[in-house]
Amino acid sequence: MLFCPSDHHIPDTNAFATMAQQGISAACQGAIVTFGVVPSFPSTAYGYIEQGTSNDNISFSVARFIEKPTADKAEELILQGNMLWNAGIFLVQAGTLLTAMEEHAADILQSCRQAMGQATQDQQFVRPEPEAFIACRADSIDYAVLEHHKKMAVVPFSSAWSDVGSWSAVANLCSPDKQGNRIDGQGLAIQSERTYIHAPHRVVVTLGTQDLLVIDTPDALLVVASSHAEQVKTVVAQLEASETPEAGIHRKVARPWGWYDSIDRGERFQVKRIVVKPGSSLSLQKHHHRAEHWIIVSGTAMVTKGTETFLLTENQSTYIPIGEIHRLENPGKTDLEMIEVQSGSYLHEDDIVRLQDNFGRA
Repeated sequence: MLFCPSDHHIPDTNAFATMAQQGISAACQGAIVTFGVVPSFPSTAYGYIEQGTSNDNISFSVARFIEKPTADKAEELILQGNMLWNAGIFLVQAGTLLTAMEEHAADILQSCRQAMGQATQDQQFVRPEPEAFIACRADSIDYAVLEHHKKMAVVPFSSAWSDVGSWSAVANLCSPDKQGNRIDGQGLAIQSERTYIHAPHRVVVTLGTQDLLVIDTPDALLVVASSHAEQVKTVVAQLEASETPEAGIHRKVARPWGWYDSIDRGERFQVKRIVVKPGSSLSLQKHHHRAEHWIIVSGTAMVTKGTETFLLTENQSTYIPIGEIHRLENPGKTDLEMIEVQSGSYLHEDDIVRLQDNFGRA
């Protein structure tokens, strides 16, 4: 089993595949094999792995894991010459991992076994038993298992790698211009130096800036000095503490049947762009506080409204009064796209009474 974080940037696919293959021998001998990136500078953003003795001139024993260091400590580690960045990627036989879990995190393993032993399935979803899953202790597998396991091995990786863990790391994925500016999207840096602009949705202009990161998204705008890029997590914590909705809710929201994008909203209205995948349907539902207008943009909609069921196609529309039972389905072979205009005194997502749902939602 090869475990890989989903947000890493590794441009050389062949080098990555070779690295994984180099760990197979040690994994087959019962080791949990980690992969360490040969460091190119003294980073404080990564944990480190100290290489021990060589096993087969390919993998090495793990002498110790080191938490993210201070700047001075990071320089000391680099100078030792046997340090690797911990990439968070590891290779292990399933049986080895289960045995290690039994030894070092038996409570987590037991909770998972209970949750999956009583799991239910609807369509493509496997749903662990909720109470057992929620009761499971939350911990990183690094802390819970890997740092305590005796038979660990590490394979060095010398190709390009980034965990894209900060906006500075994201910026480094773009090629700089002569002034060191990096642009992603519709950015324009005028008389600026070492400025990064992330602008996928609209034009963003900087004038006379230096060492700035400007990140424009549909949810929020972030302007941060490059020297403070690693501290963005403190901003998120403050937004969560102040219960700012954007800290946890995106404008575009994925759903089992497709997605919706909240285009605009006011005191008594909200406008959504809704896309339903072929063969999918929303729940049979009603609302106590809002009415809805549906306008079909493309595709075909099967609409249930009260006791009626009918088809709507491009440029057709319907009105769903407050309290009316309704459902939207896509019987076609292409995406169904529509605009929904909600109006009423309360427009939050918890004003949904689901009477029937294909995805097991309450």
